[in-house]
Amino acid sequence: MTPAVIAFYLFAVSTLAGGLFTVIARNPVHSVLWLILAFLSSAGLFVLLGAEFVAMLLIIVYVGAVAVLFLFVVMMLDIDFAALKAEMARYMPLALLIGVVLLMQLGIALGAWTISEGAEMRRAVPVEGGIHNTQGLGLVLYDRYILLFQLAGLILLVAMVGAIVLTLRHRSDVKRQNVLAQMYRDPKTAMELKDVKPGQGLQR
Repeated sequence: MTPAVIAFYLFAVSTLAGGLFTVIARNPVHSVLWLILAFLSSAGLFVLLGAEFVAMLLIIVYVGAVAVLFLFVVMMLDIDFAALKAEMARYMPLALLIGVVLLMQLGIALGAWTISEGAEMRRAVPVEGGIHNTQGLGLVLYDRYILLFQLAGLILLVAMVGAIVLTLRHRSDVKRQNVLAQMYRDPKTAMELKDVKPGQGLQR
């Protein structure tokens, strides 16, 4: 066994273990920590495949942002997980049915899996011309498919603005800051000096 094969099996086993314990862990904080392990192991598998850029994105985005956000939300929210799990027990038969269907689909996909000839060579040099895969990915996104990439970003921007508009509620009992009123105020009328005599209070 080569070191690459040993590393592959270690990362694969840790990925499967992290995904399994993410689902079956009783403590939600432990579930998030197992999820981080699954992300890190998946990043290791991407490194073995020669996709270092995707591996770094997985670590930076999913581990550094999404998983940490999940961890903070789970630790800060006061949720009765016992009652939540009791409600989830009613949907267990449907969940098991969906799980069986997914396992059957994976079995069909793996049964028809074949390794093409020259896959190792194409994985070592993923882009024609011998350039690095990160540079090749940049050329594909920002050169060949620049229009589609920008349209995808525009769609995400519209979705974000729509979510803000739909969830924004103006409440009359909340004091809000009026920036324009603060900028255009007259300094002469903004403050009034009172001459308070010793021993006397300030009367309105």
